[in-house]
Amino acid sequence: MDFIISELKKRYEISGHSLEYQNEPYKLLVLARLSAQCTDARVNIVAKTLFSEFKSLEDFAGADLDKLERAVFSCGLYKTKARNIKDMCAMLIGEYDSKIPEDMDKLLRLPGVGRKIANLIRGDVFGLPAIVADTHCIRISNRLGLCSGENPAVVERRLLEIIPAEESSDFCHRLVFFGREYCRAQSPRCGECFLEGVCEYCC
Repeated sequence: MDFIISELKKRYEISGHSLEYQNEPYKLLVLARLSAQCTDARVNIVAKTLFSEFKSLEDFAGADLDKLERAVFSCGLYKTKARNIKDMCAMLIGEYDSKIPEDMDKLLRLPGVGRKIANLIRGDVFGLPAIVADTHCIRISNRLGLCSGENPAVVERRLLEIIPAEESSDFCHRLVFFGREYCRAQSPRCGECFLEGVCEYCC
């Protein structure tokens, strides 16, 4: 495990999140919700217009739903995402004093927020131990032999057991970069991979 963490660190420097939220935590929540079944690149394009039209939690909470749907249309699943974002921002204002909670249970109460988004917030915003068990994380962890199975909750628990707490959040971000460059779902570049020697999938 130490070798994998070390090699990923050498290859991928974490200098910021791929979702461009300008260090405003509520924006990361919004963007994370939009990213479901959508690329980060597309979400960032949409965000430029979205945050120029809706400049605050209050703007999102009070938004005309049709207008919000049009603003997020190109991210897909736009009706559900728009409703979740509107209701999520209203709950933050009404129940959480307009502050993003760090508590997992409180995060999970927010509309559209599951463990993946909650862990993203806990890791990136609050610096807490967090495993974002997205498709990259699950695929690569299985291929490396770090865990077995496709259940995100099981993968999350297993990785929290074997990855040092202070490394967990950045480890998951590095897996995204690694998954895009080498360990692709289709046609992985095994023969060129710097983790080939410790990978069960390559053997």
